[in-house]
Amino acid sequence: MFKIALLSLVLLLCGAHTLPVAMAADEHGQGNPQSKTAPQPAPVYRAAPYRPAPGYAHAPAYDAHGQALDARYNHGRYYPPVGTVRPVLPPEYHPYNYRGSPYYFSGGIWYAPRGPSFVVVTPPVGLVIATLPPYYSTVWISGVPYYYADNAYYAWQPEQNGYAVVDVPDNADAPSAPPEAAQMDLIIYPKNGQSKEQQAADQYDCHNWARGQTGFDPTQFGGGAGNSDVNRSNYNRAMSACLQARGYQVN
Repeated sequence: MFKIALLSLVLLLCGAHTLPVAMAADEHGQGNPQSKTAPQPAPVYRAAPYRPAPGYAHAPAYDAHGQALDARYNHGRYYPPVGTVRPVLPPEYHPYNYRGSPYYFSGGIWYAPRGPSFVVVTPPVGLVIATLPPYYSTVWISGVPYYYADNAYYAWQPEQNGYAVVDVPDNADAPSAPPEAAQMDLIIYPKNGQSKEQQAADQYDCHNWARGQTGFDPTQFGGGAGNSDVNRSNYNRAMSACLQARGYQVN
């Protein structure tokens, strides 16, 4: 009986000694598998610095959709980078086929099929389109007008009645001012708000076409080899038709 009482006293003293320790551990969340730790700050991710492509005066900015600003020649338009994949084509695209390969054109952006999707690509040199992109920049290089959009250059091809994708011109990084329009017996009014630079480019293109059609060249002394009253009249008619098709009133 005495042993039983002594054992009970020992157990009582041990429990009283361990109770504060257990309470302290519980107070600090130790030994409690359901205790919560303090929230940790989320990691901060920083994009790698952008390295501009050769020929760009400034590093382009990006819009909210990840499209890059094409700042060359102050073009000032946003385009998805080459290699961007889309599940479907944008609305109002124009299909083309060049040397057996399909391409799709929309808003100055070129696409090619990749499996069930479409990838942004650089257009192949030689592909001819009937209408320039809705937003383009006219740039004069070595006295010749080029039409620029999304790192692609286009040039008017009279024999194909369209604009061909061309190689990057020599001296592309040193554009020149548009030359003065050739003296002609025509008065030209822009009907669609064309700029002076655009009007000069259109006159240049139409001049080349009319000269090729008639042999008459008003920029050469005496009209060149095709000098005659008939050729001069035919030249003016060809110029008028070409310019009117491009949105000018010609008198």
